[in-house]
Amino acid sequence: MKFKPEIVFEDDYFVAINKPAGMLTIPDRFRKDIPNLFAILSKNRPELYTVHRLDKFTSGGILFAKSKEVHKALSEAFMERTPEKYYLAIVDGVPRESTGTINQPLTESMTTRGKMLVHPRGKESQTSYEVVQSFVKFSHLRVKIHTGRLHQIRVHLAHIGHPLMVDSLYGNREEFFLSEIKGRKYHLKQGEEERPLLTRQPLHSHKLIIPHPHSGEQMTFEFEPPKDIRATLKQFEKILK
Repeated sequence: MKFKPEIVFEDDYFVAINKPAGMLTIPDRFRKDIPNLFAILSKNRPELYTVHRLDKFTSGGILFAKSKEVHKALSEAFMERTPEKYYLAIVDGVPRESTGTINQPLTESMTTRGKMLVHPRGKESQTSYEVVQSFVKFSHLRVKIHTGRLHQIRVHLAHIGHPLMVDSLYGNREEFFLSEIKGRKYHLKQGEEERPLLTRQPLHSHKLIIPHPHSGEQMTFEFEPPKDIRATLKQFEKILK
């Protein structure tokens, strides 16, 4: 699979990328040959530093610094929670309240490596959401994270009973098929096999608001959702709304 990261903005200080789903942010610890954003962007940039990361299957906005000084400034801004980070998500069910904030501490599971869970011994974690559209069995949410814990959105939404529509670790499916909502109205040609509409968690970093590391100017970046999320929402609008 060929990945083509979209450059949304670039100047002498940093670059803003719309990361494709399925691409690593940085090289894999054991497999350096797996495509990753850092390796691709480093080919024609003498210096590059990772400011923050996205899960492999989360798409959307991510920043890389082009000098040590800018990396320090941006990293400090993220540590101080200065940037505003917004995501789009498609979840199971419809939240009872159209807006809400989830304040639940998160920590890594002691039994399942790489899995996070809500636990009193965890670190403070806060996520806000609002319902953009509801589709009877599913909802399209806009999510803002106030802290940056691993898998934060996925765990928090699952905690309130609305996991991402596709999420093998915290949700109910590994893939989503259109036949699930079309039921008897879904027809395949003889010998044809249904392909999944969605094969990864529908989570997209769609907006970043951050002060420029040199000028201090407030900058807003928006990152268009990829085809799989757009196609899923379009089908929901046709069938379920």
